[in-house]
Amino acid sequence: MYKGQRVTVVIPCLNEEQGVERILRRMPEFVDQVIVVDNGSTDRTSEVARSLGAHVIREEARGYGRAYRRGFSCATGDLIVTLDGDHSYPVDALSYLLEAFLHLEVDFLNASRFPVRDPRAMSFRNKVGNLILSLAMSVLYFRWVRDSQSGMWVLRRSILEHMKLTADGMAFSEEIKIEALKNPRIRFGEISIMYSSRLGEAKLDPWRDGFYNLWFLVKKRLG
Repeated sequence: MYKGQRVTVVIPCLNEEQGVERILRRMPEFVDQVIVVDNGSTDRTSEVARSLGAHVIREEARGYGRAYRRGFSCATGDLIVTLDGDHSYPVDALSYLLEAFLHLEVDFLNASRFPVRDPRAMSFRNKVGNLILSLAMSVLYFRWVRDSQSGMWVLRRSILEHMKLTADGMAFSEEIKIEALKNPRIRFGEISIMYSSRLGEAKLDPWRDGFYNLWFLVKKRLG
């Protein structure tokens, strides 16, 4: 519990036994519930997560969004914090993010990876792609968002009932921000974090996912 708020951490995983072990060993004691959503792993992700005290849920239907929606449905905390299972987001920064969340009095806090301080963490191609997608979201929704593709957020669990989340894949990351931005009852904030290079094999296809996410942004705006 953090300052009277129960905290749930949700971590979607696909073959992330290395990363999830590092994350769970460094998980702060104030976290009340850790949910690891195994999205069809063929390695020891589930066994490692269970051995370190996480509540493991299996989501057989592949997809970043499918994994998150499954994890959110099982969350019990007042606040939900998200992390990727590859150890690229700073688990050590949870108290910093929660403190900022409460201080800014927001309902959804996006953890921006920019500026990227570790040159190994993100390729030039991915930086350019993220900039294009973030600019597109900012223009379409009339609000500057530095990192539309970040996978680390803090949100009040209660706002999920006011969101229409439909994306099954990587577009879920931008969709949840769009739902927060366009709802006048949801206060949106953003803060920079340290982002580092991932452990294990990358699942992102930059060209396929990049073009799909751009198309999704436009479709969501027009729809």
